[in-house]
Amino acid sequence: MRTTTRATMSRTMRPTAALTAGLAALLLAGCTGAGGADGGSGFAGALPAKSPKPTPPPTGPYVALGDSYTAGLKIAPQVGEPRGCSRSGASYPSLVAKGLGLAADKFQDVSCSGARTGDLTGAQETDHGTNPPQLDALTPATRLVTVGIGGNDAGFMEVVKECAKENLVDAVKGMVGATRAASPCREHYASGGTDQVQRKVDAAGEQLGRILQDIKHRSPQARVYVVGYPTLLPSDPETCRQVLGKTVAGGDLGFLSEKEQQLNGMLKKRAEGAGAVFVDAATPSAGHDMCAGEATRWVEPPFPAPGLAAIHPNAKGQEAVAAAVLKAVRG
Repeated sequence: MRTTTRATMSRTMRPTAALTAGLAALLLAGCTGAGGADGGSGFAGALPAKSPKPTPPPTGPYVALGDSYTAGLKIAPQVGEPRGCSRSGASYPSLVAKGLGLAADKFQDVSCSGARTGDLTGAQETDHGTNPPQLDALTPATRLVTVGIGGNDAGFMEVVKECAKENLVDAVKGMVGATRAASPCREHYASGGTDQVQRKVDAAGEQLGRILQDIKHRSPQARVYVVGYPTLLPSDPETCRQVLGKTVAGGDLGFLSEKEQQLNGMLKKRAEGAGAVFVDAATPSAGHDMCAGEATRWVEPPFPAPGLAAIHPNAKGQEAVAAAVLKAVRG
């Protein structure tokens, strides 16, 4: 703190007043310093520290990486090449870019339906064209990266299909008098004493860890956000009966929900371990799962609305994820 006095005041100031002014200056300096030995300011009237200015959101370039949950499978309008990636102009990356006010040349969505972590570093063949390695879109100039990947590595869609199959077989057994299992799908994947789904989730985590390091190497100044998966099933499986009927045992609905939580848990752990930010899409989507009503759901059920993809986010789901990403990016 700098104190400026006029010469006339210096000549007329009494010694006591000068001493008091000096002590006041020291006290003020103490208030703005490191504080006392107890870690506090040392004074009840200490001036509050200024809050750090929030980091402004990046102005691009922004690169979006990921699978069908990122691409916006079957959501209109379908844009970009190759067509086999099924990217939507209303996907959450497109909405994030719009929300940040990014020009077209500052945004690149290279996500692709069906992508696994290996497709980020290698070319992916689709039914309609080849998608180049997604990480090739990154440059040292990239300032924002979102990553939505891992579900296909864990075989989550295959798990859902297998659960439906196991429950059908179990139902047939019940028709001929055999005792039905409480959770036939869980028993199937736990056969041999090993949780096969968890093993795939762990393997996907190892891959993602390497991917995040690669992103950091290619774009060292980019802010990286790992985007989780939205809630697919309600906390109470019994509320799904109107949508799924009795084709899937309540125990297996709980099993599927548990596996999704493990997948999101892995993504969060890997993001934090790599210094990236995890964007939770499950919490805001609770109550908007595939078993909610058509006007409420953000994820489509196995028998979706016309033109939409089963067990995938609809347009409202993409909007909700975009809002979560924007909130994280803006701090």
